[in-house]
Amino acid sequence: MTGEISRAIASTAYQTYEKRLLKEITSRPVPGHVAVIMDGNRRYAKEFGLLVSEGHEKGKEKLEEMIEWCLELGIRVLTVYAFSTENVSRGSHEVTTLMRMFAANFRNLADDDRVHKHGIRIRVIGQREQLPEDVRSAIEYAEERTKDYDAYSFNIAVGYGGRQELLRAVRKIAEEVRDGRMKIDDISEEAFYRHLYTSDLPDPDLVLRTSGEERISNFLLWQLAYSELYFSDVYWPGFRKIDFLRAVRSFQLRKRRFGE
Repeated sequence: MTGEISRAIASTAYQTYEKRLLKEITSRPVPGHVAVIMDGNRRYAKEFGLLVSEGHEKGKEKLEEMIEWCLELGIRVLTVYAFSTENVSRGSHEVTTLMRMFAANFRNLADDDRVHKHGIRIRVIGQREQLPEDVRSAIEYAEERTKDYDAYSFNIAVGYGGRQELLRAVRKIAEEVRDGRMKIDDISEEAFYRHLYTSDLPDPDLVLRTSGEERISNFLLWQLAYSELYFSDVYWPGFRKIDFLRAVRSFQLRKRRFGE
């Protein structure tokens, strides 16, 4: 009985704190674009005695919660790092499982009533030509079904690498110069940005990473030049709404200088 009372008190205290945080946050401007490095699925699975695939499944469920949190706060752009170019070196069974999950999840997203109710445009950034056919087909389905939405933007980085994106942009610009469609003197930051995957999106205001690692791991190298960074010790599947609210509040309390 004592244990039950203690848990009830803790739950009530948690809910009260969450509501207070939410009220405080919604009284101030929220970041327009949040980017997330979702790290820790495998370590979460190991810590709780789960299969690696179960850890990834828990991570997928957490991402669905994150979408809800962003909608609640009015955060218009969410970009998540789901699968890097380096991740292909993982075991074949894990990679195959992830690809199967991606194929199913992109189709589920495209058919999700919330996506259409809120006008969420789904896009994938990365080297999709290196992904299996069923994953590419599912990506095309999701992007086609949501291409006309502009209220919110949900971007998933799959087969993505920041250095690879920059090299891709350099090659495209070099081709335009070679073909006479651009002069060398026309190469500017704006011209370069037009050749990135995120060319029509604002740079991230807040980049957060879970699992306790404090690095950006080849994610949006150009775009996060002036982003605010936030690192959480919690593994991604265990990331709670209150952890997210703390990250947003931390962003709100900072003074952004943009290099000045």
